[in-house]
Amino acid sequence: MIRVLRFILLILPLVSCQRDTLRIVDKPIDFSEKRVRLTLDYIHQHYGLDPEDISITPKIIVLHWIETNDFEEAFNILKPETIQYGGIVADAGNLNVSAHFLVDRDGTVYRLMKETWMARHVIGLNYCSIGVENVGGAGGVDNMTPRQIEANANLVRYLVKKYPSIKYLIGHYEYTRMEHTPFWMEKDSTYRTVKTDPSEAFMQAVRERVSDLHLLHP
Repeated sequence: MIRVLRFILLILPLVSCQRDTLRIVDKPIDFSEKRVRLTLDYIHQHYGLDPEDISITPKIIVLHWIETNDFEEAFNILKPETIQYGGIVADAGNLNVSAHFLVDRDGTVYRLMKETWMARHVIGLNYCSIGVENVGGAGGVDNMTPRQIEANANLVRYLVKKYPSIKYLIGHYEYTRMEHTPFWMEKDSTYRTVKTDPSEAFMQAVRERVSDLHLLHP
């Protein structure tokens, strides 16, 4: 019995270490001076600010799914500097949608851009949030994988440790619930989209794994 207990005590740190291991692969999207200028234009148009650069202080992590089950298709949606389709999002600016991270279905985490640059991924909160897209959700179906759940939880831990300013963890579908917080900043009262990603079940699973961080949600 004593030997069994000693064995358990020895392997527990190894199990914890494996669970919390995070490997980030850098795979940059297009980000020339043009995208910087478009980002500054977006900040002026939607937030009424005129900063010298596109730096942000992260306070919120926003998890998404990108509505395709193919990694290359997902990456190619975010890669261009200008938006490639029409609709309400295009009407609100030429800056393409983007995210700081893209998590593949096998749990591989790709960093697409500098973590402290503003990405266009969530209305009203871009200037203070880090966006994490997940490959999946095609047709609005929740098909997030167990490896994606673990990868998102590990990424949240990494970001909170690196940026103590982060206090909130939200799903994209929760973004309008942030309107009555001091973080919300959107000048256009008609610019809203209905979101369901990345599902309540996914957010619950990730939150359970990082509950000790005591992150807030709306």
